[in-house]
Amino acid sequence: MDHRRPKTTMSESFQLHPQLAADAIRIGDLPLSLLLLLNDARYPWFILVPRRAGITEIFELEPDDQRQLWHESARLSRFIKQAFHADKLNIAALGNLVPQLHVHHIARYRSDPAWPGPVWGHSAAQPYEKHTISERVAMACDAFGADLKVY
Repeated sequence: MDHRRPKTTMSESFQLHPQLAADAIRIGDLPLSLLLLLNDARYPWFILVPRRAGITEIFELEPDDQRQLWHESARLSRFIKQAFHADKLNIAALGNLVPQLHVHHIARYRSDPAWPGPVWGHSAAQPYEKHTISERVAMACDAFGADLKVY
């Protein structure tokens, strides 16, 4: 028996959760996911949000969408690790506070404020300065090229 939800098209009622919209900067669209930059200058922290309405877990995505999400995640991970020379990369799809499926990609350093513990709840976010946001967006654009449709 197939327990997956009915397939939802990208244009069919997808809306970014208000908390993600408040906490992050929209960079652009990849083939499946919306690419966000969390507005916290302490960490290079990007988020992928598959543009599928009503999805809260990875297994709820259609198999092709699951493969595409992992492809986008791997590509984003490579970019972050190389561009920011991270000691470690944390990837997580928690969703405890924001149920909409989203996957965090966080560059971690032995010198960061939360090391070696989790970043969640450690301390208040420090918003980016405008010029640094522009730099981060440009870096993502360079890394993804034509696959990223920028806002």
